[in-house]
Amino acid sequence: MKNLLMLAAAAAVIATPAAAQAPAHAHAGHTTHTAHPAPARAVSAEEAEVRAALQHYLNGHATGQGSEFAAVMHPDMKMMFIRDGQLTQRTSAEYIAGTSGRPAADEAQRRRWIESVDVTGNAAVAKIVLDYPTTRLTDYFTLLKIDGEWKIMNKIFHAEPKTGN
Repeated sequence: MKNLLMLAAAAAVIATPAAAQAPAHAHAGHTTHTAHPAPARAVSAEEAEVRAALQHYLNGHATGQGSEFAAVMHPDMKMMFIRDGQLTQRTSAEYIAGTSGRPAADEAQRRRWIESVDVTGNAAVAKIVLDYPTTRLTDYFTLLKIDGEWKIMNKIFHAEPKTGN
């Protein structure tokens, strides 16, 4: 009986999403979770492809190279966000044109990662976190697999200034 209870408890932990297992810390209108390794799970080939495509986006931020963004953003991509209380939009061409071509001066202090990916067939959603010295950005993407390649179709984001900087 004791073994059965231990097995049931272990199964419950494995079945619980990693975010629900991590301690939550509420601040500034949202909850974040302390980073802990997620329970081991197999990553599908499609998810691995989405993550590889999104790596171009991360590389673009790290290097300032527009070509990295162009490799993953569909030409018809739209980015939407709130600036000064107003809905603002940019195209992929506008976004790419704004790149500097070089890493940011504070690149050594910047961190960024793929928080989550969810794939169904040829559609996917992803969340990326950009943790910079003065701002933490949370990006949400929709992606489609077009002609065998995953492309970002839409991006929305929230920027939260850090206090005490």
